[in-house]
Amino acid sequence: MKRKITLTVNGKEQELEIEPNRLLLHVLREEIGLTGTKEGCSIGVCGACSVIVDGRLVSSCLTLAAGCEGRDIETIEGLAKDGNLHPLQQAFIEYGGFQCGICTPGQIMAAKALLDENPKPTADEVKEWMSGNLCRCTGYYKILESVMAVVNNKISPDFQFRKREQQAKIQSLDVYKPVAKTD
Repeated sequence: MKRKITLTVNGKEQELEIEPNRLLLHVLREEIGLTGTKEGCSIGVCGACSVIVDGRLVSSCLTLAAGCEGRDIETIEGLAKDGNLHPLQQAFIEYGGFQCGICTPGQIMAAKALLDENPKPTADEVKEWMSGNLCRCTGYYKILESVMAVVNNKISPDFQFRKREQQAKIQSLDVYKPVAKTD
């Protein structure tokens, strides 16, 4: 039997009618359409689904959505403000803290939760805090470097996120053709 709930996600109230056993991860992705939060392991150990609920980092794959009624939920989509990336988002781009992107939203949300609690952690504190987020691509150095760039205020004040047309060579034809265009 479905139940009406109101969730506050990224400062915006969302009225939903859901089954009481629906996980926050699935409600965010399927009901609200916020697909930045990823499903990795489905058992709360990889960190890909990390979101912040009332200032606390949680695994949304283990959290019932109905249990979040009346709480403040922050997802990766809520970090950018007025067209400007959050410093952590910017640092992950500037310092190469991501590759495939599956773990990146969870990594950034975990780092945000840490910096909200401790704005000046040491590298060892960052390593300890981030140990709950698994990455199979980067080897973690670039993730640590990205977080420490924010801690040490080493992100570019003139940063502009550039979207550009990409060209790909079609090998069999030996020609270049646009494959993706973003505004």
